[in-house]
Amino acid sequence: MAFRRVVAVTAAAACGLAGGSVLFSAIPVARQPQPQPVDKAGYGSGDPPEPGLPASPPAPPGLLLLPSPAASCPAASAPAWLEKGNDCGYWDSNWDRREPLALMNLKKKNQETGEEEISSRLSHYKAKATRHIFLIRHSQYNTDGHNDRERILTKLGREQAELTGKRLASLGLKFDKIVHSSMTRATETTNIISEYLPGVTKLSTDLLREGAPIEPNPPSSHWKPEAVYYEDGARIEAAFRNYIHRADVKQEEDSYEIFVCHANVIRYIVCRALQFPPEGWLRISLNNGSITHLVIRPSGRVALRMLGDTGFMPPEKITRN
Repeated sequence: MAFRRVVAVTAAAACGLAGGSVLFSAIPVARQPQPQPVDKAGYGSGDPPEPGLPASPPAPPGLLLLPSPAASCPAASAPAWLEKGNDCGYWDSNWDRREPLALMNLKKKNQETGEEEISSRLSHYKAKATRHIFLIRHSQYNTDGHNDRERILTKLGREQAELTGKRLASLGLKFDKIVHSSMTRATETTNIISEYLPGVTKLSTDLLREGAPIEPNPPSSHWKPEAVYYEDGARIEAAFRNYIHRADVKQEEDSYEIFVCHANVIRYIVCRALQFPPEGWLRISLNNGSITHLVIRPSGRVALRMLGDTGFMPPEKITRN
């Protein structure tokens, strides 16, 4: 005879990054208990407990523990400038504040027609084009430089930029613009890449300069004072809001845009765009001259087509410093 049982389990679990309580539901998956293999020490099929710790009792047979859909991300001490995320695992369709209803002035709706008028106006606020965002990490540079001016590309770095430029040109896409960080290594990388994309407009910005976007979790071994994250984080978040969003309603055709910047900035942008916990940015590794490709649909859906690709470079040309 089949049995049914629901077990509430409280665990210190991480929803993305921070610890919290998660509700699990025990779901019957078999009618009859199955024999469990026992090792010579008398424990189950898992490893014996650490010295001084009691053995954990085995889970009831026939039960499968699954996270409850109602489990939510625990509150974390996020910076004031960073918006609080929604329930863990659920997509916020208005993440860029460009949902049609968010762009409409609902106070002007006709009181007589009500919802009908809103529906007729919605089409005027819907994006029609897809944005393709290509995030390029700068090439290898002189890390011994005492300031930004001295941190120029190495010989290998210039070769990497050449390879990246050739790769972008080989895609056969009509790129609309190149936006790059104002730092020397990003500017030099852009100048080399642009040689392979003649006619594409170049724009420089301080928003994409390298920095510490948010205190990482797990913590980094290289400690930084909170003030660094406070200053850099707000700027890099501003770069995300300014450049990463669905197409403007006036944009008729798909666009292909290149952003040449830095590893920390790109990793943070990827986490934010995919609505992953931004504190996880340091878990991602990017090579010099690598290509990351984000796609933002008119609906606001975001897809990561490519992350840190350097497959177009010979192995001996690949670096991460």
